[in-house]
Amino acid sequence: MSAYGFAHLRARRHHPDVIEYLERIQETLDPFAGRFVIHGPPAEVVEGTWPGSMVLIEFPGLTEARAWYESPAYRAILRLRADHIEGDLLLIEGVGPGYDPAERALKLRTEAERAAPTTE
Repeated sequence: MSAYGFAHLRARRHHPDVIEYLERIQETLDPFAGRFVIHGPPAEVVEGTWPGSMVLIEFPGLTEARAWYESPAYRAILRLRADHIEGDLLLIEGVGPGYDPAERALKLRTEAERAAPTTE
């Protein structure tokens, strides 16, 4: 099942280190079959607020996503970005093609009903 590296980047700066990071990141992704799905610019915000921009990188699975993040090649360039751009990075597994949000709702409803205090 696909997994993703999701970054919410705030207070971006086009520092020379960031430009070097961008020049080098794809070579760190290639061994793990990582590919950019979203890479800024700022999103069209239709509800709430969203300061900054987002990046979404897809991997074949969570194992590959973790291996990429922990790889010596990525660790060698990580500071080029992290020292100049404030943000958060998450690794998260996606849902499969048969995902049904109604099934998720049923599970949540059942859990909530079990946790509710009884009035006896």
